[in-house]
Order: sequence, then structure tokens, then C-alpha cells
Amino acid sequence: QVQLVESGGGLVQAGGSLRLSCAASGLTFSTAAAGWFRQAPGKEREFVAGIRWSGGGADSVSVNVRFSISRDNARNTVYLQMNSLKPEDTAVYYCAAGRERFRILRGSHEYDYWGRGTQVTVSS
Repeated sequence: QVQLVESGGGLVQAGGSLRLSCAASGLTFSTAAAGWFRQAPGKEREFVAGIRWSGGGADSVSVNVRFSISRDNARNTVYLQMNSLKPEDTAVYYCAAGRERFRILRGSHEYDYWGRGTQVTVSS
């Protein structure tokens, strides 16, 4: 059984930083695609960043230069580093994993597993 557990969310002032973590069990991130999405109240879930397996390394993409995704294979954990946070970044952030590991997955329907989410609130 695959489980993804996010952590690291919380309340932060505008301009601050947070690092979200996503720990996996039942799945090895080094051989899977992973991504972060977010959903603000009244809005659709949107893609934030994704990472794919790429031989000995990893390719990643982020829709925002303030955010970056990374992976620690030894800890089987994916991270989302968020810098210079703004109030509009307030949302529930979700980690996702997909068995299709050879490309970065941008659509939520492409992912097979989801965490329960972690709340990020940015105050002005």
C-alpha cells in the first residue's frame, strides 16, 4: 500500500520561506515521477512543480522561480522549497507520485498516488 505523507506547512509571513516534505512508503521515489500541487479555497488544484527519473539524476520543473522541487533518494522523500512567499501562495499543498517515471507529469490525472495535503498560510 502506497502512502504519501506531507509535512512542513504552516503559517509564515510574506517574504518568508518554507520547505515542504513528502515521505513515501510502499513506493520508491527514485523510480517514480513526483509532483506538488496546490489548491486554494474556491480554486482548482494546480500544478506547482514536478520531477522525473532521469538515469542517474533527475529532471525537474517548477511553474514559479521561487519554488523548487528536489528528491532525497536515501530518505525516499521529495521536497518543495518555497522562497519569497506571498499571500497568494496560501493553499493546501499536495504531494503526488506517478508510476510513469520517464517524464514530468503536469496533470493531476496523470498521478497515481496522493498525500492528504499540508496547509500553507502566508500572512501579509
